[in-house]
Amino acid sequence: MDTPVQQTPQPGQPVQWGRVGSLVGGQAAVQLGSFALLIAMNWTAVELGGTGAVTLLMLAATVPRALMLIFGGAVADTLGPRFILLRTTAARVVLLAAGAVVTATAHELWPLVVIALIEGVLLGLAGPASGVLLPMFARGDQLARANSLYSMVLRVAPILGAPAGAFLITVGELWLAMLVGAVTGAIWLGCLLHVTHGFVRPKPEPGVSLVKRSGDGFRLLAAHPRLRWMFVAALCLDLAFSWPAEVALPLLVSERGWGVSAVGVVLAAFSVGALGSSAVGAAMAHRIPMFVRLVVTGAGLAAGILVMALMPSVVSLTAVAAGVGLLSGLNGPAIVTLYQESAPEDRMGAAMSTLALAGIGTAPISIAVFSSLSLVLGVQTTWLLCGAIAFVSPVAAVLALRHPARAEEPAPVEQLPVPAAA
Repeated sequence: MDTPVQQTPQPGQPVQWGRVGSLVGGQAAVQLGSFALLIAMNWTAVELGGTGAVTLLMLAATVPRALMLIFGGAVADTLGPRFILLRTTAARVVLLAAGAVVTATAHELWPLVVIALIEGVLLGLAGPASGVLLPMFARGDQLARANSLYSMVLRVAPILGAPAGAFLITVGELWLAMLVGAVTGAIWLGCLLHVTHGFVRPKPEPGVSLVKRSGDGFRLLAAHPRLRWMFVAALCLDLAFSWPAEVALPLLVSERGWGVSAVGVVLAAFSVGALGSSAVGAAMAHRIPMFVRLVVTGAGLAAGILVMALMPSVVSLTAVAAGVGLLSGLNGPAIVTLYQESAPEDRMGAAMSTLALAGIGTAPISIAVFSSLSLVLGVQTTWLLCGAIAFVSPVAAVLALRHPARAEEPAPVEQLPVPAAA
């Protein structure tokens, strides 16, 4: 079995757009199926047990995924992304296919919870391995373009997947959505066979256990100032944005009597703005300085979050949300790109797992902390506090850029060539 060593293209080497295209296309398919399945499972849980059932299902899906991220990076660095991705993706296809059979005959909550638990474990193990792939095929400015293209897929998936899941529930039942999830997973598996073809397995490190390597991500943060400050930048931005987007927006709209449709309009404006700027980044990120994509947009995001709490009408709030989306579509890929460029090549999986934790692990903390504060300070004041916290992100980004990049360090592992894509 050929699984990959961490391999980064040398300066001047052409981007392997064939593999990048397979990677992005496969992710487009699997993410579309995943969001459709998420909507279908949540709706089914509501019908089976109301709010409590949905809460149980979400915990079953998110907690194992967050926990597995800690080990997922170490596993990817030890065994290689091909080894992890092919097995976890194949296991998920089998899981969803079996789930389609079970849910077609059993209308109970427990199969959904079991499926969500197992799927969370598989996705948590696979996440860091997926994050390792793009730096293998592109570098520098071209890596920024590839990450923007990848970001477009992540923006489009919920926009198309949510109504697709609702449609599948109306024309069929949950089993149909699971079957679609299995088919899109099989498409992703086929793309992975092409993307990772020719990879070889990393050389084992004698005396280094998987448990010990599970802390590599945090040791990287302690040893590499640029990674540490980029982690802070991502963490503060996600911390500041999660509560306003998921909790405060409906509360603010309700307090001002604008109607529930205003929530959908504002979120749609944000998504369209982010999708548009991701497309711009995919085409010309290499022409936009990193300082602009990272620091200037980060400051604009913080200002936008702050100003959104003060908007007097739905129209003005929607306009600011669209602007925040535009900046987010450039800032997010820039954070990922700089993080990938700064991480040691033989610890890329561990680095990506900590970056994922800054996002996935931050949302519940943000919701819990700021929801509690809003009971004392009020929704608008707490929202303004979130905007103030967001300003830490561009400051941390400036500090990160002041430290040397990984490219200035000697390569920590032997580089083995990966054949160029057709």
